[in-house]
Amino acid sequence: MSEALPACIADFDGCITCGDHAVELRVVSVDDARGLAVCADRFGASIEVDVLLVAPVGPGDRLLVHAGTAIAREPAERRAPSERGAGRPAEVTP
Repeated sequence: MSEALPACIADFDGCITCGDHAVELRVVSVDDARGLAVCADRFGASIEVDVLLVAPVGPGDRLLVHAGTAIAREPAERRAPSERGAGRPAEVTP
């Protein structure tokens, strides 16, 4: 698994660990055995995220993350057609 940066990232005004925010991150890589994924914000900062609540996830999926835990997956129908995963159903996992 690649090295993740500290929990605070520059995508918003607050801290992903202690702030009351959910942040949209894109999955970069997944460690299914550990239930973790390395995710990146729109600036490229990365963090290791617990994805057990929204599994299965794969590279390119967009997740809402709060306090280091993925709490939802962005529905595919909200993405541009070029960003939708081929053959993957649209779903939201609360």
